[in-house]
Amino acid sequence: MTLNPDVVGARCADIEDAVGRLERFGSMPVEEFRSNRDLTDAACYRLLVAIGAALGLCYHVSAKHLRKVPEQFADCFRTLGEAGVVPADLAERLQAMARFRNILVHLYAKVDTARVHEIIRNQLGDLRAFASAIARLL
Repeated sequence: MTLNPDVVGARCADIEDAVGRLERFGSMPVEEFRSNRDLTDAACYRLLVAIGAALGLCYHVSAKHLRKVPEQFADCFRTLGEAGVVPADLAERLQAMARFRNILVHLYAKVDTARVHEIIRNQLGDLRAFASAIARLL
């Protein structure tokens, strides 16, 4: 089975849009970021969008390209790493991001906004690298 270019294109665009909107927060000092609740809420939402789009891509590739459907979000990235679709180190970092997504969704009252800032500052490139790797499969 082949990948659907419309699905891949849409999810890659979602990732790029969300990451582009998040980047402006990365240059802020962490205390300024943490002190503005509306800003941190917006950042958490955009991070959820970006991670969700990456997961959508992951499941699409896993199902169509590998004919596997992992049961858990983090397992999807592991599956693609093991299959060589993405580098193993990138897959590991994305697994951690998928786990953090679960915190954002299910334990939102306990989200460490300093961790959100750190992800924005240091790990948005992983989402772009993932989208690029998947786009190259088309």
